[in-house]
Amino acid sequence: MTRSLIEADKREGFLRATGGFSRAGERWTERAARGMTDAELAEALAFELGIFGGSCGPGALHLTFQGAGLKIWISWEIHNHVTTKPTFEGKSTIAMARLIYGIKDPADKQLALF
Repeated sequence: MTRSLIEADKREGFLRATGGFSRAGERWTERAARGMTDAELAEALAFELGIFGGSCGPGALHLTFQGAGLKIWISWEIHNHVTTKPTFEGKSTIAMARLIYGIKDPADKQLALF
């Protein structure tokens, strides 16, 4: 039986994929404090995702990720990243980073209201 992903699984997988390098938490805190444009955030995500990586194990989420295209695959079973659609890609990866890490876009004129 295939186990479906729930939002908490996607959040956990995203955090693991974008927070695996040393001092990643400190970098995300600094980025959130200053805000980032979409282009800056895409560059930061590409750095944190790296060229290509992943992780898996018994009873754990299976992750595959790559900086090119800001792609993250998350599943409860082994997946083929070539034939399977990513869980997050491009703009959806940027949007999830803004949500999870609280990174505002300084170009957003609505921010000036707060």
